[in-house]
Amino acid sequence: MKSLIAAAVLGLFTLGAQAQMSPVGLWKTIDDDGKTAKSLVRISDNGGVLTGKIEKIFDPAKADAICDVCKDDRKNQPVVGLQIIRGAKQDADDKSIWTGGEILDPNNGKTYKNRLRPIEGGKKLEMRGYIGFFYRTQVWERVE
Repeated sequence: MKSLIAAAVLGLFTLGAQAQMSPVGLWKTIDDDGKTAKSLVRISDNGGVLTGKIEKIFDPAKADAICDVCKDDRKNQPVVGLQIIRGAKQDADDKSIWTGGEILDPNNGKTYKNRLRPIEGGKKLEMRGYIGFFYRTQVWERVE
């Protein structure tokens, strides 16, 4: 009986750890300098496909910004509420990363292929946007 209870408790801890190793949640985006917090982005799972929306911009001067440089359905939409991550799915070969989608940089309107990888036990998220061999990586911090 004790071993059954211990196994159940261990199973719950394992499930909690696995949940944290998902990109799903609220993230504080950190600029390329590794120090400056820019925004809060909520990543959601919609049937195995990840999307991410900006919930807050920290710079009060940009809080009401519009994505006038966007080139698709996001053109002239408010940046707060803007879906910047679309279509990422868990990699079939490497379950620790999500790929196949895109990320939008609302500052320049460009979209990039993306790769999301939770690190440090899910406390941080390595967000990589790339075109071909050229890429840019930011490390975001989990808020919830």
